Amino acid sequence: MRQLALFFRPAATPSQARIALRAAVGGVFLVSGIIKLLYENQGVGRFTRIGLPLAAQLARFVSVVEIVAGGLLLVGLFTRLATVPLMVDMLVAIVTTKVPLLFGVGPEPVSAMPKIGFWAFAYQVRLDITMLCACGYLLAVGAGLWSFDALLMRRRWSTSLLGQVHHDTEVGPHTVA
Repeated sequence: MRQLALFFRPAATPSQARIALRAAVGGVFLVSGIIKLLYENQGVGRFTRIGLPLAAQLARFVSVVEIVAGGLLLVGLFTRLATVPLMVDMLVAIVTTKVPLLFGVGPEPVSAMPKIGFWAFAYQVRLDITMLCACGYLLAVGAGLWSFDALLMRRRWSTSLLGQVHHDTEVGPHTVA
Protein backbone atom coordinates (compact mmCIF):
# COMPACT_ATOMS: atom_id res chain seq x y z
CA MET A 1 0.00 0.00 0.00
CA ARG A 2 2.88 2.37 0.81
CA GLN A 3 4.40 1.75 -2.63
CA LEU A 4 1.07 2.59 -4.24
CA ALA A 5 0.83 5.82 -2.23
CA LEU A 6 4.38 6.77 -3.24
CA PHE A 7 3.55 6.10 -6.87
CA PHE A 8 0.64 8.56 -6.79
CA ARG A 9 2.37 11.37 -4.89
CA PRO A 10 3.08 14.52 -6.88
CA ALA A 11 6.30 14.19 -8.86
CA ALA A 12 6.91 17.92 -9.10
CA THR A 13 6.27 21.00 -7.06
CA PRO A 14 3.69 23.46 -8.36
CA SER A 15 6.50 25.87 -9.25
CA GLN A 16 8.32 23.19 -11.26
CA ALA A 17 5.09 22.38 -13.08
CA ARG A 18 4.61 26.06 -13.90
CA ILE A 19 8.08 26.15 -15.44
CA ALA A 20 7.09 23.30 -17.74
CA LEU A 21 3.82 25.00 -18.64
CA ARG A 22 5.51 28.36 -19.23
CA ALA A 23 8.11 26.66 -21.44
CA ALA A 24 5.48 24.88 -23.51
CA VAL A 25 3.17 27.87 -23.95
CA GLY A 26 5.98 30.38 -24.39
CA GLY A 27 7.69 28.10 -26.90
CA VAL A 28 4.53 27.65 -28.97
CA PHE A 29 3.92 31.40 -29.17
CA LEU A 30 7.59 32.24 -29.81
CA VAL A 31 7.77 29.80 -32.73
CA SER A 32 4.37 30.91 -34.04
CA GLY A 33 5.47 34.55 -34.06
CA ILE A 34 8.76 33.78 -35.79
CA ILE A 35 7.04 31.62 -38.44
CA LYS A 36 4.61 34.46 -39.21
CA LEU A 37 7.59 36.73 -39.93
CA LEU A 38 9.62 34.20 -41.91
CA TYR A 39 6.89 32.74 -44.11
CA GLU A 40 4.44 35.02 -45.88
CA ASN A 41 1.82 32.27 -46.22
CA GLN A 42 1.68 32.05 -42.41
CA GLY A 43 1.73 35.80 -41.79
CA VAL A 44 0.54 38.36 -44.32
CA GLY A 45 -0.88 35.77 -46.71
CA ARG A 46 -2.86 34.03 -43.98
CA PHE A 47 -4.22 37.28 -42.56
CA THR A 48 -5.24 38.34 -46.09
CA ARG A 49 -7.04 34.99 -46.70
CA ILE A 50 -8.89 35.38 -43.41
CA GLY A 51 -10.03 38.83 -44.55
CA LEU A 52 -8.45 40.86 -41.78
CA PRO A 53 -7.91 44.57 -42.54
CA LEU A 54 -4.36 45.91 -42.89
CA ALA A 55 -3.10 42.34 -43.12
CA ALA A 56 0.60 43.21 -43.47
CA GLN A 57 0.69 45.54 -40.49
CA LEU A 58 -1.50 43.27 -38.39
CA ALA A 59 0.63 40.21 -39.19
CA ARG A 60 3.79 42.02 -38.10
CA PHE A 61 2.09 43.32 -34.95
CA VAL A 62 0.76 39.87 -33.98
CA SER A 63 4.18 38.34 -34.72
CA VAL A 64 5.95 40.79 -32.42
CA VAL A 65 3.34 40.29 -29.68
CA GLU A 66 3.72 36.50 -29.88
CA ILE A 67 7.53 36.68 -29.88
CA VAL A 68 7.80 39.16 -27.01
CA ALA A 69 5.04 37.68 -24.85
CA GLY A 70 6.20 34.12 -25.58
CA GLY A 71 9.75 35.05 -24.58
CA LEU A 72 8.48 36.69 -21.39
CA LEU A 73 6.60 33.50 -20.50
CA LEU A 74 9.72 31.42 -21.12
CA VAL A 75 11.72 33.36 -18.54
CA GLY A 76 8.81 34.12 -16.24
CA LEU A 77 9.00 37.90 -16.49
CA PHE A 78 5.76 39.93 -16.33
CA THR A 79 3.99 36.60 -16.78
CA ARG A 80 0.48 37.69 -15.89
CA LEU A 81 0.76 40.76 -18.12
CA ALA A 82 2.17 38.69 -21.01
CA THR A 83 -0.76 36.26 -20.96
CA VAL A 84 -3.37 38.94 -21.65
CA PRO A 85 -2.44 39.77 -25.28
CA LEU A 86 -1.88 36.08 -25.96
CA MET A 87 -5.38 35.29 -24.73
CA VAL A 88 -6.77 38.03 -26.99
CA ASP A 89 -4.70 36.53 -29.83
CA MET A 90 -6.29 33.11 -29.26
CA LEU A 91 -9.82 34.50 -28.95
CA VAL A 92 -9.44 36.38 -32.25
CA ALA A 93 -8.00 33.25 -33.91
CA ILE A 94 -10.93 31.15 -32.69
CA VAL A 95 -13.56 33.68 -33.79
CA THR A 96 -12.03 34.41 -37.21
CA THR A 97 -10.80 30.99 -38.29
CA LYS A 98 -12.50 28.27 -36.24
CA VAL A 99 -16.08 29.41 -35.51
CA PRO A 100 -16.84 29.78 -39.26
CA LEU A 101 -16.32 26.01 -39.59
CA LEU A 102 -19.50 25.50 -37.59
CA PHE A 103 -21.53 27.18 -40.33
CA GLY A 104 -19.74 26.05 -43.47
CA VAL A 105 -16.35 26.36 -45.07
CA GLY A 106 -14.04 28.63 -43.10
CA PRO A 107 -11.60 31.20 -44.47
CA GLU A 108 -8.72 28.71 -44.29
CA PRO A 109 -8.72 25.40 -46.14
CA VAL A 110 -9.06 22.31 -43.98
CA SER A 111 -6.94 19.52 -45.48
CA ALA A 112 -8.53 16.46 -43.88
CA MET A 113 -12.07 15.34 -43.17
CA PRO A 114 -14.24 16.57 -41.60
CA LYS A 115 -14.10 19.92 -43.35
CA ILE A 116 -17.16 21.60 -41.81
CA GLY A 117 -19.41 21.25 -38.80
CA PHE A 118 -18.88 20.61 -35.12
CA TRP A 119 -16.18 17.94 -35.46
CA ALA A 120 -14.17 20.06 -37.89
CA PHE A 121 -14.43 22.95 -35.43
CA ALA A 122 -13.52 20.76 -32.44
CA TYR A 123 -10.50 19.30 -34.22
CA GLN A 124 -9.20 22.61 -35.61
CA VAL A 125 -9.71 24.58 -32.37
CA ARG A 126 -7.92 22.15 -30.03
CA LEU A 127 -4.55 23.97 -29.91
CA ASP A 128 -6.17 27.40 -29.65
CA ILE A 129 -8.31 26.30 -26.70
CA THR A 130 -5.33 24.64 -25.03
CA MET A 131 -3.22 27.80 -25.34
CA LEU A 132 -6.13 29.95 -24.15
CA CYS A 133 -6.67 27.76 -21.05
CA ALA A 134 -2.95 27.54 -20.28
CA CYS A 135 -2.62 31.33 -20.51
CA GLY A 136 -5.69 31.69 -18.28
CA TYR A 137 -4.07 29.41 -15.72
CA LEU A 138 -0.81 31.39 -15.78
CA LEU A 139 -2.80 34.63 -15.50
CA ALA A 140 -4.50 33.25 -12.38
CA VAL A 141 -1.49 31.70 -10.61
CA GLY A 142 1.51 33.61 -11.95
CA ALA A 143 4.94 32.40 -12.96
CA GLY A 144 5.88 30.47 -9.82
CA LEU A 145 8.86 30.62 -7.50
CA TRP A 146 11.44 29.92 -10.21
CA SER A 147 10.97 32.98 -12.36
CA PHE A 148 12.12 36.54 -12.81
CA ASP A 149 8.73 37.63 -11.45
CA ALA A 150 9.51 35.87 -8.15
CA LEU A 151 13.02 37.32 -8.10
CA LEU A 152 11.65 40.83 -8.55
CA MET A 153 9.05 40.24 -5.85
CA ARG A 154 11.71 38.99 -3.41
CA ARG A 155 13.82 42.09 -4.09
CA ARG A 156 10.79 44.36 -3.63
CA TRP A 157 9.92 42.69 -0.31
CA SER A 158 13.48 42.77 1.00
CA THR A 159 13.82 46.46 0.08
CA SER A 160 10.51 47.19 1.76
CA LEU A 161 11.47 45.26 4.89
CA LEU A 162 14.89 46.95 5.09
CA GLY A 163 13.21 50.33 4.74
CA GLN A 164 10.80 49.44 7.54
CA VAL A 165 13.64 48.31 9.82
CA HIS A 166 15.55 51.53 9.06
CA HIS A 167 12.43 53.60 9.84
CA ASP A 168 11.80 51.71 13.12
CA THR A 169 15.37 52.30 14.34
CA GLU A 170 15.15 56.04 13.59
CA VAL A 171 11.75 56.53 15.25
CA GLY A 172 12.28 53.94 17.97
CA PRO A 173 10.05 50.96 18.66
CA HIS A 174 8.08 52.63 21.46
CA THR A 175 7.74 56.13 20.05
CA VAL A 176 4.16 57.23 19.39
CA ALA A 177 3.81 59.44 16.34
